[in-house]
Amino acid sequence: MLTAKLIDHIWATRKADEINGYKLMLVEVIGGGTNAGARYVAVDTISSGIGDRVLVVTGSTARRMLGDDNLPIDAAIVGIIDEDCQFEKTNQ
Repeated sequence: MLTAKLIDHIWATRKADEINGYKLMLVEVIGGGTNAGARYVAVDTISSGIGDRVLVVTGSTARRMLGDDNLPIDAAIVGIIDEDCQFEKTNQ
């Protein structure tokens, strides 16, 4: 699962029949690690909007979010981040 920010809408006048009716969004990974700054086209399953910070799943998990392992998608938006939690490490 990745944390990302919604950058823009992706407009596709023609796309695979299996994904007609789904909104496509451009997301940029904001979490740490090697994927930071990477951009993906993701199917929006929760009606998020530009500027939202979101949770994104990729691969077969994204296809299962839409209930069909044969869909031609690689990423899906599955949650909107309301606020970040900061956890402090404590020595015990």
